[in-house]
Amino acid sequence: MSFTQSLRLAVGTGPDQRDIAVEQRTGGAPGLFWLSGFRSVMSGIKAVTLDTLGAEHGLQVTRFDYSGHGLSGGSFDEGTVSRWLEEAEAVFATTSGPQIVCGSSMGGWLALLLAQRQLAKGAPLKGLVLIAPATDATATLIPERMTKKQARDLERQGWFERESRYGDGPYRYTQALVEDGTKHLLFGKVIETGCPVHILQGAKDPDVPHAHAAKLLTHILHDPVTFTLIPDGDHRLSREEDLERLRAAVLAMV
Repeated sequence: MSFTQSLRLAVGTGPDQRDIAVEQRTGGAPGLFWLSGFRSVMSGIKAVTLDTLGAEHGLQVTRFDYSGHGLSGGSFDEGTVSRWLEEAEAVFATTSGPQIVCGSSMGGWLALLLAQRQLAKGAPLKGLVLIAPATDATATLIPERMTKKQARDLERQGWFERESRYGDGPYRYTQALVEDGTKHLLFGKVIETGCPVHILQGAKDPDVPHAHAAKLLTHILHDPVTFTLIPDGDHRLSREEDLERLRAAVLAMV
């Protein structure tokens, strides 16, 4: 019978060190590895659905909170793609056996970056399941929605805020986040994942338009890709029917 263990993982050194909270379910391969979206946490419904799936099928499941999120230490305002990717790699190193990585929104972008790094190490992933992947968000999605006032705020004070659509307060975007994102841009060249990819995308997603997610199809040229467009789906894809699609996509790769 599997069980979940709570871990604390120190990532970074000196003043840059942060304490990362990890939940890892014991089990067999392939393991399931979860990457949350911007401002989302490992206790969210999609992450918990993945954990329940692992428990039902005897699979290892690993999920964690980025620094500045949930139970992890560190400041949210210091968060960047580089910083959160470093944490993802550190947590990934605690897993065993082949892994299916599932990423939502910003976590989808991080999942693609993690897949590339694993492929470069000669240890490709078992599969990728991407939910409304916000690929290159700091160069596309964020600036495209920025108002003139928000652009001025970003330039003058180094950050701007945008009210959340989901009733969880304003989201803050920093200049450091936007500038750091340029180091990790994927569009404009072939994206090599080394594994099967399944993209789940809502057609009524106001945050990651379906055309943005579909753009990935023109970049992943050497790996099998399944693109599921959900006509009435929103950004979070957290309805029971959406969660069933997530479970089915993962089990097809298992």
